[in-house]
Amino acid sequence: MQTTPRVSDDEYLARERASETKHELVNGHVVAMAGATPRHNAMVANVLAALVPRLRGKGCRPLASDQRVYVPATGLYSYPDITIVCGDLGLHPKDSMTITNPKVIIEVLSAGTEAFDRGAKFAHYRGIPSLQTYVMIAQHEARVERYERGAGAEWIFHESLGESSSLELVAVAASIALSDIYADLPPLS
Repeated sequence: MQTTPRVSDDEYLARERASETKHELVNGHVVAMAGATPRHNAMVANVLAALVPRLRGKGCRPLASDQRVYVPATGLYSYPDITIVCGDLGLHPKDSMTITNPKVIIEVLSAGTEAFDRGAKFAHYRGIPSLQTYVMIAQHEARVERYERGAGAEWIFHESLGESSSLELVAVAASIALSDIYADLPPLS
């Protein structure tokens, strides 16, 4: 990941409003986001397509990867692959394009971001009070890892393996078959 010198939140938001490409702000550094592969994008589309009917009428909605999320506890600004928000959108006080209250965050893992998604990014996301579920979807095999917030500070790990299993999103009372997530995908690149 290429980084820049430290910038303030205000500088980052001003730059992002003017930019045609997306950047995250990680520990005060602007990080350019790489483009995704066709397989990655197809997986995101499959999950969104499965979520929309399952969330309809529940007061929750899935948002695509152009939705910026802010973590007030750590200052991270990121663009998760999929964000689910329930109820009213919690908006950043200085930026109406940035939400602060995701209930579920879903990331499709890629070679260049997997270590960050599993480690530092998840550590940032755990600072979001509204977040109940963090999901990581593998591209190279039918495997989904899910963390659910426990009663205290613990996060409880669940793994779904194989296309005959399902991703259970307890926080929004929805389930997606892994066969739907991995259906009709382009080959790995």
